[in-house]
Amino acid sequence: MLEQHTFAAFLFDMDGTLTNSIAAAERVWTQWALSKGLDVEALLSTIHGVRCVDTLRRLNLPGVDPEREAELIAQAETDDVEGVVSIEGAARFLAALPADRWAVVTSAPRALAERRIQAAGLPLPGIMVAAEDVERGKPAPDCFVLAAKKLGVKPEECLVFEDAPAGIAAAEAAGAKVMVITATHKHAIETPHSSLTSYDAYAVSINDQGRLQLRTQ
Repeated sequence: MLEQHTFAAFLFDMDGTLTNSIAAAERVWTQWALSKGLDVEALLSTIHGVRCVDTLRRLNLPGVDPEREAELIAQAETDDVEGVVSIEGAARFLAALPADRWAVVTSAPRALAERRIQAAGLPLPGIMVAAEDVERGKPAPDCFVLAAKKLGVKPEECLVFEDAPAGIAAAEAAGAKVMVITATHKHAIETPHSSLTSYDAYAVSINDQGRLQLRTQ
C-alpha cells in the first residue's frame, strides 16, 4: 500500500490526471481526422497520453509533416478549452503540497498545458516537463527522470500520478511508484498499482524527515 511509503516529491501527468480535457481534445482531433479522411474512432483511441507529434509520426501520412501538423493541432487545442475541468479534489490536493515538491510531467506542449491547467482553475506548477523538453516522449522514462532531476530528487523517490498506459509505463521505467487516476476511464484497466477516482480519497502529510506521505480520508 502506498500509505506505507514516503516520497521526496510527487509528479503529475496533466490530461486525465489533474485535468479532464477529453471533450476538447477529441473535438480538435475529430475535425483533423475528418479533414484527412481518417477513421475518427480508430484515431481517437491512440491519441491520449502520448505526444501529438509521436501520434502523427506513427500514422506516417503521405504529404504530412508531423512536426508542422503537430504545431497546428496544438494551436487548435490551445484555442479550444471549452469544458476543460479539474479532476475532483485535485485543487485541494495540490494546495496541500509544498511548491517545490511537485511537478507536472505532460505529453502536451507547454503552452497548451498551461492553458488547460489555468482553464481548469488549477495552479501552475513551479516545474513542468512538457512535450518539447525531451527527445523521447512517453512511454520512455525521460520526462519523469528530468522532472525528478529538476526537483533535486531521484525518480525512485517519487510517486507518479498517471492515467494512461504510456505514462504508467514511463513511470515504471523511471523506477517510480505509481498511482493510477481512473476518473476519466470509461473501462477499468488491469494494473498492479494503487488507483483512485477522486483525490478526495487522500490527504497529504509531511513527516519529521520532511517527506510526503499519503493517508486515507
